[in-house]
Amino acid sequence: MKPDIIRRYAHNPILTKGEIPYAVETVHNAAVVKHDGEYIMLFRSHLRTGRSIIGLARSRDGFRFTADPQPFLTPAREGPFAAYEEFGVEDPRVTRIEDVYVITYSAYSRSGVRIALAKTKDFTRVERVSLITQADHRNVVLFPEKFGGLYARLDRPHSEIAPWSIWLSYSPDLRFWGRSELLIRPEPYHWDEMKIGPGAPPFKTDRGWLSIYHGVFRTMDGAVYRLGVALHDLQNPAMVIGVSDSWILEPQDPWERTGYVHNVVFTCGAVPEPDGTVKIYWGAADTVMCVGEANVSELVDLCIDHGRPAK
Repeated sequence: MKPDIIRRYAHNPILTKGEIPYAVETVHNAAVVKHDGEYIMLFRSHLRTGRSIIGLARSRDGFRFTADPQPFLTPAREGPFAAYEEFGVEDPRVTRIEDVYVITYSAYSRSGVRIALAKTKDFTRVERVSLITQADHRNVVLFPEKFGGLYARLDRPHSEIAPWSIWLSYSPDLRFWGRSELLIRPEPYHWDEMKIGPGAPPFKTDRGWLSIYHGVFRTMDGAVYRLGVALHDLQNPAMVIGVSDSWILEPQDPWERTGYVHNVVFTCGAVPEPDGTVKIYWGAADTVMCVGEANVSELVDLCIDHGRPAK
C-alpha cells in the first residue's frame, strides 16, 4: 500500500484536552500561522454543553504547543453577532493579509451555520468585522493576495444541491462577496465522492496556489474524512490546474480512527517553511490535534502529474 505523502510527527498528538488550563472536552480543527517567529494555533474545543469555543496555543518550533490560560474567542453575548453565535464558534482559519491576520470561523445558531470574519494584529485583541455568508455555509478560506484588486476566497455551501462542492467568490472589502462560481466538485466513486470543502488557506508556490482540502467517502460503517490537494493558477484562482486524484492523508493512527467522530483527519491550517516543506495540522477524530510534514514539490506534482479535472 502506498504510504501517505504526509510524514506524521512521531510524538502526535501534539495537543489534547488534558493540556488545556480550562475545562474542555476536545481540541481539534485548528488554524496555525507564524507570527513574530512564533507558531500561533487557534483551536476549536467542545464544552460539556456540546457547544464550541476557540482557544489559542503557542509554540517556538511548530510541534510543542502551550495553551493560553483563557479562550481566545467565545460566542458573542451582545451585538449583531450574538444571535448567530449562540450555539458556538468553530473551525477557524487564519490568513495574513498585509499586516493583519484575518480570521474566518463558523458561527452556529438556531438559524443554521454562517461564516464570520474577524481581524487581529497581535492575537491579543480581536475585532469581529462581519458575517460574510448567509446560512448555510460551513467552510471559508481566504487567499492572502488580491486578484484584479479584489480579495478572493474558497467557500463551501452546506448543501446537497451542488453537492457539497468548493466555490470561488470575490470581494472589494472583505465584507461584501459575490461573483461566485462553482470550482471543484466531488468525484463520483472516488475517495472524496460524498463532499469536499476548503481546508487550509491556500499558499503560493512557484507553480500555483496550493490548497489543501478535505474529502469525504461514505462507507457501510460511516463516513471517512481524508485530505487532498488542488493547484490554482497564480494569476487566476478560478483556473484549477489540477486536483489530486488520490488522498495525501487518511485516518490511520488510533486517535484518528477513534474519538468524538471516528475516522477523521480535518485540516484548517498549514505553514509553508523556507526549506520547501510545509507543516500541515489536522484535527484527529474531532478529539486531538496532530501535525505532519510534506515536501511542497511533491504535493504540487501530485496535482499536475497525477491530477484530474476540477469538475
